[in-house]
Amino acid sequence: MAVDYAVIVVYLAGMLAMGWWGMRRAKSKSEFLVAGRRLGPWMYSGTMAAIVLGGASTIGGVGLGYRHGLSGAWMVFAIGLGLLALSVFFSARIARLKVYTVSEMLDLRYGGRAGLISGIVMWAYTLMLAVTSTIAYATIFDVLFDLNRTVAIILGGAVVVAYSTLGGMWSITLTDMVQFVVKTIGVLLLLLPIAVVKAGGFAEMKERLPSEYFSPFGIGGETIFTYVLIYTFGMLIGQDIWQRVFTARGDKVARWGGTVAGTYCLLYALAGAVIGTAAKVLYPNLGSADDAFATIVKDELPVGVRGLVLAAALAAVMSTSSGALIACATVANNDIWARLRGAVGRGGDERGEVDEVRGNRLFILVMGVGVIGVAIALNNVVEALTVAYNLLVGGLLVPILGGLLWRRGTVYGALTAVVVGGGTVVGLMAAYGILANQPIYYGLLASLASYVIVSLATPPTDEAVLAAWRARLAGETPEEAGESTVSGLVHS
Repeated sequence: MAVDYAVIVVYLAGMLAMGWWGMRRAKSKSEFLVAGRRLGPWMYSGTMAAIVLGGASTIGGVGLGYRHGLSGAWMVFAIGLGLLALSVFFSARIARLKVYTVSEMLDLRYGGRAGLISGIVMWAYTLMLAVTSTIAYATIFDVLFDLNRTVAIILGGAVVVAYSTLGGMWSITLTDMVQFVVKTIGVLLLLLPIAVVKAGGFAEMKERLPSEYFSPFGIGGETIFTYVLIYTFGMLIGQDIWQRVFTARGDKVARWGGTVAGTYCLLYALAGAVIGTAAKVLYPNLGSADDAFATIVKDELPVGVRGLVLAAALAAVMSTSSGALIACATVANNDIWARLRGAVGRGGDERGEVDEVRGNRLFILVMGVGVIGVAIALNNVVEALTVAYNLLVGGLLVPILGGLLWRRGTVYGALTAVVVGGGTVVGLMAAYGILANQPIYYGLLASLASYVIVSLATPPTDEAVLAAWRARLAGETPEEAGESTVSGLVHS
């Protein structure tokens, strides 16, 4: 185990070193929050794949494979489909907006007044997403060091908070690239073939397991539909994902780099399901399916390889955790605190003395400490993740996609959709249970109905707002968009 310990220690030290390097580079708000919008295709693809494939996709994906066989790939497969849809249909327009948050996009589209309430919903989503990733540290460090759950969460969380606070998006991007490489080697190139060989190959696996383990739809049609509804659509609108789109150097990078990352996710989904299926052959009576990943790594891999694969799992968790953390802090600072501060008359410093990098760094630190605290208090990763995605999709999917696709949508329709959709989701989770399907089904329908009805019943969005919105979608800077709007009004 000494070699395994050394691999993990070197890995964690490398993450902190990259945080220090990123601190020297992040000198402006743009550099700190979106890496200066300068990422090329390879770095963009790696960091996008890293953030969407976290602990739930790795440990949870293997667990679903253990429970359902190859059809257990559908959860991560739905994530990959969402990333592909985002990249092909929306990423170029999103990148051209040159904003920092989803709520800023809603303000641009609807003419203000939508940002605060949407920011609160997005903040709740990113907070819970960061919490679920942080909880997963306990599983990994328990296998490696036999640490107490609370100590494991504090240790893993502290490393992520440290490098994220130091260098912002530059540190996170660099660490994500390392994490992407480690995950590829550890999970796809090492654990996958070793697990299949240890289980006797596919012929032996088919002989020892029920036939439904090899059916592509064995997990059930309703479950697959729910995964697509929550995770595929969730990929289209999450602040953690959009903030990565904002880092792209241009339209083509956002579109093609994201397409590569989405395709990688599909392969990762299948790999996790196969590993879980192999674990079912090797350990048919595990107490929990989520223990499958840790058990097969601990018992079947040789020294050194075991450390690398555990580093891969740690990389998966850290990439999602850091991405969710900076997204949570960005929303808290830019969409909530800045607006509340302005509402009480303490908004921006006219002399320009406010250090925005320092302010965002402070928010990451505060949010990070909060995430660690909530992670220690909570126990169920699946429930926390379900709450996060139900709130996101039920409250924000309709006003965001409606703003991008339907010209007649209004700010009152958007606000009503957020409140009605989010409220319906929360109420039905309380009534039916967090893991029930009804909350997201009815919440989404309620959000859509209220958005359409209220938008049609209220005056259309001001033409000047729509003109500025179209100009931004065309890639004009805020100043150019303002000039285009004035020109259009003068000649109309």
